[in-house]
Amino acid sequence: MNPDWAYGLMGGLMIGLAGAIFLLANGRIMGASGIIGGLVDRTGWSTGRERIAFLVGLFLAPSLLQLLIGAPETHATTNFLVLLAAGLLVGLGTRLANGCTSGHGVCGISRFNLRGIVATVFYILAGGLTVVIFRHILGAI
Repeated sequence: MNPDWAYGLMGGLMIGLAGAIFLLANGRIMGASGIIGGLVDRTGWSTGRERIAFLVGLFLAPSLLQLLIGAPETHATTNFLVLLAAGLLVGLGTRLANGCTSGHGVCGISRFNLRGIVATVFYILAGGLTVVIFRHILGAI
């Protein structure tokens, strides 16, 4: 049996749990891009230790799961230029939308926030358009 659905379910549950804990403990919406952005532009240095702890957990949790259950097979490309372009586009989209999937998609939609719903619809459409362009027109992925 293909366990891909279980990995997606576990990831979704962990993101939802992290968002709920962050909101209950801090009274703020969890958004990874906002947490990172506050460290980069120094507007969030007053909560720097909390932000760094969040980011450390963000990287440690998948590493620990990989040690426990192994790495799932992915279909991610190894083409460095495609990965670089994808990272830059995600960063640009995050800045334009004033948030990312965790802030708008997970925490925004779960609170019926209109801005989060609209942003999520647009970045899903942008993701689909990007796949069409990169896979079917450019043949890059």
